[in-house]
Amino acid sequence: MLKFTKITSEAACLLDINIDTDAIIPKQFLKTIERSGLGKYLFFDSRFKKNNTENEDFILNKKPWRKAQIIIAGDNFGCGSSREHAPWALLDFGIRCIISTSFADIFYNNSIKNGLFPLVLKRNQIKELIRQANKKDKITVDLKQKKIFFSTYTYSFEVANFIRDRLLNGHDDIELTLKHLDSIEIYEKKKFNNKTWKTLK
Repeated sequence: MLKFTKITSEAACLLDINIDTDAIIPKQFLKTIERSGLGKYLFFDSRFKKNNTENEDFILNKKPWRKAQIIIAGDNFGCGSSREHAPWALLDFGIRCIISTSFADIFYNNSIKNGLFPLVLKRNQIKELIRQANKKDKITVDLKQKKIFFSTYTYSFEVANFIRDRLLNGHDDIELTLKHLDSIEIYEKKKFNNKTWKTLK
């Protein structure tokens, strides 16, 4: 899993509320279990017209936001179905952090499991971030310090220690489990030795 420590980038504003996972990556692109290659389908119905040409009015088709690593999103981002393809597509496109007042629970957890940082901020903080983002100013998100830097502002944010450590170290579910391998082996051995059945000789 990709580590998340610190990024500095322009931030693209997608401020509609309740942007769901079908908007993030439409259902017709869910036929693969590969994590790579999904970025080209990100926000497909918004990024492209019906004739498959780019929608020049969509922010991720505009400079400098074509290469944005940060999205500032409306409330309840990632609602809808539980498809893990949504964070996969965002990451494959190059997005590493999404900032919002709130996220759908399943999307939030799927993001963390894949190295995408869903950052919750207060509404007044986001309003100032939007103002700076629209001026094409870059924003720095520093997970190690738990701070955001932009223009002359510095915001501190809260994130659970478990989530912070997981993102900083790039630990997926398997790697987290393997950290407890010794304890698991001791438990399995003890459980095996306590079996009531005996091997017949």
